Amino acid sequence: MKRNILIAAAFALTAISGVLRYTTTQHVTTFILCALALAGLAWIIAVGTESVGARFGPAVTGVLQSTLGNLPELFVVLFALSAGETVVAQTSILGSLFANALLVLGLSIVAGARAAEGGIMRFGSRLPNDTAVLTLLAVFTIVILGVSDRVGDRASHHALAISIVGALVLLAIYASWLPGYLRSDAGALAPSGDESGHVPFAAALALLAAAGVGAALVSDWFIAELDPAVTKLGISKAFTGLVIVGIAGNAVENTVGITLAAKGKSDLALSVIKNSVSQIAVMLYPTLVLLSLFFSHRLTFVVNPVLTGALALTALAVWGITGDGKAAAFEGWALVGFYVILAALTWYE
Repeated sequence: MKRNILIAAAFALTAISGVLRYTTTQHVTTFILCALALAGLAWIIAVGTESVGARFGPAVTGVLQSTLGNLPELFVVLFALSAGETVVAQTSILGSLFANALLVLGLSIVAGARAAEGGIMRFGSRLPNDTAVLTLLAVFTIVILGVSDRVGDRASHHALAISIVGALVLLAIYASWLPGYLRSDAGALAPSGDESGHVPFAAALALLAAAGVGAALVSDWFIAELDPAVTKLGISKAFTGLVIVGIAGNAVENTVGITLAAKGKSDLALSVIKNSVSQIAVMLYPTLVLLSLFFSHRLTFVVNPVLTGALALTALAVWGITGDGKAAAFEGWALVGFYVILAALTWYE
């Protein structure tokens, strides 16, 4: 009963945020309510994901949750491109990747290590290694285009065309990897007959779908109210996209990953977070590059050289920490520390 009341309250808060977005000029109030609505929707998706995870293995559940969880980023970038805000659009994508790979993964490792016997969080090593390879593929595309742009060679004049080729290649590789991964843990979490505390399967799917759509809508309202606020605060667009939008847009992964890890469900927590990282790198970013062709402002893989270096180091750090299938709390704090340093650098951009 209590859970049903909280679910109803979260959806009601979403509706109120929408009404205020279009009927008032109280930007600060609307901004705060949108942030609270995102948190509420993230909690609903956490409930739905855990319930679905009672029937399917971590692979299917992680992909499903990550796909729904990344809907806000998709809409944020499309809205930014339509408004000509290419800096916000690109840094929002990168911010989502950094937030998931460093901040969310780091905090989840800390929570999982504290809940695990011996203080070591243990999980299957295949997904961390697979997602590291996929992320490095995307980073490779970004690095070679970034270097080409900086040295000004002939290829630098065709960044959009090369980005389109890279996007198609990344999407093809992701499509070839996904079916095998989804079959990798078939039957791993067969129904136990004891699903007390879980939402019924059909209801869980409905909650995931409704909350995913709600998160996309609220993200749009959140970003619409964000600009007046950051203008008053004097925050750069790079910091806005990379940190503020990155964290707000990933409220779903923040809640789900850390909650599951704290409950000792390490494989499911890693599946949610790492699937989100790989989806952003080799599905969401390439898809947005192709969709940007329909806008007057185009998106490419040419990235600020500082962020290019940060992406490469992030991929290597995540691989090194999670590739062996275990992680200690201090390794999680190290990832969080990387994110704090990157955020501090971006603050002064």
